[in-house]
Parts: sequence; C-alpha cells; structure tokens
Amino acid sequence: MQCAETAGLKFFREEVREWLHANKPKEDRPHDFQGQIAFDRAWQHTQFKGGWAGISWPEEYGGRGLLPSQQLIWCEEYVRARCPVVHDSFWLSLNHAGPTLIARGTEEQKAFHLPQILRGEKSWCQGFSEPNAGSDLASLRTRGEIDGDHLVVNGQKIWTTNAHLSDYQELLVRTGAPDSRHRGLTWIICDMRTPGIDIRPIKALDGHYHNCEVFYDSVRIPLSNVVGAIDGGWSVTMTTFGFERGPATFGGICEMIVLIDDLIALARQSPPWGGPAPVEDGAIAVRLGELRARIESLRAMMYLLVASSEAGVDLGAETSFLHLPFGETLQALGRLAMDIAGPAGLGRTMSPHWVATYLNSFCATLAGGTAEILRNVIGERLLGLPR
Repeated sequence: MQCAETAGLKFFREEVREWLHANKPKEDRPHDFQGQIAFDRAWQHTQFKGGWAGISWPEEYGGRGLLPSQQLIWCEEYVRARCPVVHDSFWLSLNHAGPTLIARGTEEQKAFHLPQILRGEKSWCQGFSEPNAGSDLASLRTRGEIDGDHLVVNGQKIWTTNAHLSDYQELLVRTGAPDSRHRGLTWIICDMRTPGIDIRPIKALDGHYHNCEVFYDSVRIPLSNVVGAIDGGWSVTMTTFGFERGPATFGGICEMIVLIDDLIALARQSPPWGGPAPVEDGAIAVRLGELRARIESLRAMMYLLVASSEAGVDLGAETSFLHLPFGETLQALGRLAMDIAGPAGLGRTMSPHWVATYLNSFCATLAGGTAEILRNVIGERLLGLPR
C-alpha cells in the first residue's frame, strides 16, 4: 500500500527504482573494520555520483532540495531493492550531523563538512551518552574548559556507535558549572584523529563491534568547532533529537514493511524438522496479523509527518509519537521471528538474518531516548500532564 501519488511522484519512484537496481552493491558488507568503512564510503560515493546523496538537503550544500515525499520514496525503494541496510557508518552523518549543521551550523562549518559527508569522504559518530548520563543526558560530566581559542576536553563517552569507523563526532560537553544541567552544555565538532582520544570498540551479542567507549585526555578542540554557542548546546541537541526521532526513523520503518512480508513468507514454509507451517498455529497467525497492523499504522504516521512537513507544519515533540512505537514494534518483530524460526533461530545463517534483527532490536527502546523518556515527552509536552 502507498499513498496516492501524482504523475510526477510516480515517475520519480520509477527513476529511483531503476537506478537502485542498476547500481546497488553486488557483494555483502564485510565484517572487518577497514572493509566496512571502505564499503560504506564506496557506496555513499556511488550515490553521490548518481545524484542521490542527501536529496532532501538544500542545493547550496550539495543536495537536490527535493520534497520530503521524494525522500520517503527513496527510503521505500531503497529497502525494496535490498540495498545495504541504512545502519552503516554514514547513517548518523546523513541523519544527525548533516541536518543539524544545516539547521544550526555556521556557513563555514556547512561549507567544509557537508560536501565531505555527501561524497562519502568523512563519516560521523555521536558523543552524547556517558556511563552515568544516558537517559538523564543533562547530568553528563565530560568537561570542556576554554583555553585561549580552544576547548580542552576531558572525560568519557559510552555506546558511541561506529566511533572506530568515524572521522568526526558530534560531541556534547559541559562548559558551565558542574551543577548547570541543561544550561551549561556545548555541542561541538570533534575531529576523531585529535591527540588524546582513545577509542575502545565493544563486542556485541551478534559478534560485531557496533559501539565503542571513547576517552578524552586533554583533547584540544578549536572554538570555531562550536555549533550554536558556548553553554547553548541543549538547544542544538534538541534539534539533533528532532531529526533522530522523526525523519531518521523513516528508513527503519520502510525496512520493517519489507521484513514483515519476509516473515509471513517464512511462516508459510514447513520447518526443516517437519510438521505444519508455523502460520497454521492460530496464535502465530494472530500475532502476524497484529504486527502487520502495527507496522501499517507506523506507515500512516510516517506519511502524516511527511504531509505535515510539506504543509509547513512544525510538529516538534510530536515526532516522539513515531519513534516510540517504532522501537517497540521492531522488538515485537524480532521476538516473533525467533518464535517462527524455532530451533533454526539459534544459528546465524538464516536468510534474511533474523538473528541479527532480533539482537539488534534490543537497543531500539534505548537509542534516541528510552521508551520511558519518550513517554514523559509525550505526556508533558503534548498532553499537558504534570511532571
């Protein structure tokens, strides 16, 4: 099912579909660090050369200035073409860092960083969470002290996705008093090659290295790398979260739309050990139907966000309505996939990698704000409930 499209959008969809099928990578993404970054950069550069990198970004910054509805069509066709999943080393560059710089960066910052992102030359990671500052981000303690025309940063970040593959980092540090909370934070661009940075990859349950610890020992960052203003980083961070909890979720929802069809097809197959197909179990059939309905509701919400954006409506905190059910639905999809796979789900060779889908879903209600935090946002900012 798709929204009604104009003749122009239908032509655009066909154009996207044809280009992706002709140009998508023929090989799988490697498992080693160097192979992954080389693969991601090559694929991003291929998209750039084809005119498909950052298509919704303003033209003056290397994009095509296309409508959100066209960006959504790109996401839909991208996953239908079975292109590399969007959780690669350029996901944050394109969905966090780039849009934040477009909205809040200086012209010099935009001119330097945005073309490098689109060409696949430089990738970004996020340095927000700390061992004692995850859900309560305003309690972070990584410190930035002004020394001449630099900030000197000391501290630690945790769960930094793809830090070991990244060139730059959107880094949040405390520049105000220790108890300044939201009022004393600063959002800065950190070059990950700067002396004093120690990156330690963390092996995950699926055997891969998605996240890292990052330590900062007297790391000197130019004041020209501050985005927004000193002590004004909370506002910039809310801009970043606005992208993460809204448009950046589109790719994941489109991926689930394809995955639920794959899961239904798997449920219709007889298991290798014999017996009836899982879909003949009434409880499994009901769960499949309910899950498909949940995913269709997410699709409708995604279309609503796109239509609101094109109508000039600023939704603000309303984007939490999308991010929260997305994470919970992805986890439900992973659990159901394992129940349908049965004993075969214990292996890592099943197509299309249901084990990875299941394991990766655990972070879905943590990344970008925990489910509890998002419920507080909805309750307080949208429904007017007391804190």
